[in-house]
Amino acid sequence: MKHPAGHHLAELNLGILKYDWDDPRVQDIVNGLDLVNGVAQRAPGFVWMMNEETMDSEQNDPEGAMGGNPRMASTLSVWESVETLEHFVWNTVHKRFYDRKDEWYDMGAALRFVMWWVPEGHRPTMAEAMERFRHLEKHGESDFAFGWSSIKSAELWKTKACGTGQAA
Repeated sequence: MKHPAGHHLAELNLGILKYDWDDPRVQDIVNGLDLVNGVAQRAPGFVWMMNEETMDSEQNDPEGAMGGNPRMASTLSVWESVETLEHFVWNTVHKRFYDRKDEWYDMGAALRFVMWWVPEGHRPTMAEAMERFRHLEKHGESDFAFGWSSIKSAELWKTKACGTGQAA
């Protein structure tokens, strides 16, 4: 997957917590979200992230694109390039939390990550992100929606993602 000129990389990362947000068993991830998001927002190549209030509204709306699951934990962001997102995911504090995902998330082998190109300046909506997610889930990787394995230049996920290919 080649980086088209004049475009940035959008990503949607979904997770379903095993327990309610206020359960002590998920407090390490809940309490770490501000740290991880703060590191992301200061990272080289970071462009934009859907703010917490909008994300909460999207996640909890039973009529919305995400289905209103009260245990949904997701991130929608835009990065300058695959390389900058890859660096953040695998070479920052994010990796420490990623390594503990099985403690907190109940996803099994389900797809939970999608990327796609957006024109510079575009801020994707959750409806757009979920359309890409569902397309990847149903049709596999394409120019419309893809995962790490479609990016020839992406190498870190191969050694740091425990062989899952789609996780982030």
